[in-house]
Amino acid sequence: MAAETTAEADDREAAGREDATGDAPAGADSDRDDAALHPAFEAYADETVPSVGVGAPGKTGKLDLSFAVTDGTTRLVRDYARVPFHVSGTLGHDPHPRGEAVYVQSPSGGIAQGDRHDVSIRAGEGAVAHVSTGSSTKVLSMDANYGGVAVDLQVDKGGHLEYVPEPLILHADARYCQRLSVDLAPGASAVVGEVVVPGRLARGERFAFDRFASRLRARREGRLLVADDAHLCPAEGDPTEPGVLGEYAVYGTLFVLAPDLAADDAMPSLASFADALHAAAVDADGTDSTSGTVADSDADAETDTDVAAGATALPNDAGVAIRALGHRTDAVVASLRAAWSEARTELVGADVPPRRKN
Repeated sequence: MAAETTAEADDREAAGREDATGDAPAGADSDRDDAALHPAFEAYADETVPSVGVGAPGKTGKLDLSFAVTDGTTRLVRDYARVPFHVSGTLGHDPHPRGEAVYVQSPSGGIAQGDRHDVSIRAGEGAVAHVSTGSSTKVLSMDANYGGVAVDLQVDKGGHLEYVPEPLILHADARYCQRLSVDLAPGASAVVGEVVVPGRLARGERFAFDRFASRLRARREGRLLVADDAHLCPAEGDPTEPGVLGEYAVYGTLFVLAPDLAADDAMPSLASFADALHAAAVDADGTDSTSGTVADSDADAETDTDVAAGATALPNDAGVAIRALGHRTDAVVASLRAAWSEARTELVGADVPPRRKN
């Protein structure tokens, strides 16, 4: 299937497949498909990368961050980064009295063919942590193999973790496969965001990438709560067809994972929570609440700035998913940020951290 998006709690066999980094996961549980490489990328995995191949120095990035509560506040207690990742420390600007934020930087030009990156982030018991990137991530043009990123998020009891990187830009002929796994302890919550831009739109480049796949699995104490897959290949199916992206180019998703919300009488029902996030997404700052139109602020972008956004309660009372489609990246980012702000205020009693990046 050239384009698909699902949100279903359904375990599938993953035995014999590789993970998104191209390496078989040690001790992998065969009844979990978190680490499975998308089948469409299996043929690319054996392709030889000219000059600097898979596994060479600089091709296998590693990021390992751990947050824990000490002296009543969240602190970054583990910080390991291998090229292309770089962390210069915490920002200390989170509105939450116990919150902390980190922006991950990269000195490289983007994700190249044969790159395999691993990201592990843990929020300890009671910690409130926000992780983003300093700028958009470019997936560069490729003629062999693919670029893969595996992200593992773990949130301990009563913790809250946000992983909301800047947009992903798919250059012409790019091949990108991402696997994201979230493990939640009781009382834990997480927000996971993704905005995908199908090319360098200001240059007129759109949907010229080769293939894109993104997989999310969220679990609580080993039980699968949510499975979501996105796969786009313009050569096999037109992404602009109705039922895929239609007239829009940029799409974004925000997962608000809060399995304890439905059981908490002091919190809103999941349905009303989803309605509130939807209202925030369509009435974002700069958006006319009647027409859903974001004011033009990007001279390089199209003048048609409509944003379509929707929210739905996830299976197993896991939380809410918000999706936004737009012609412009900033409009989609603003829509999801508004929903994230609404969700964060409800879940932890504080607004999102202010942006400190261009």
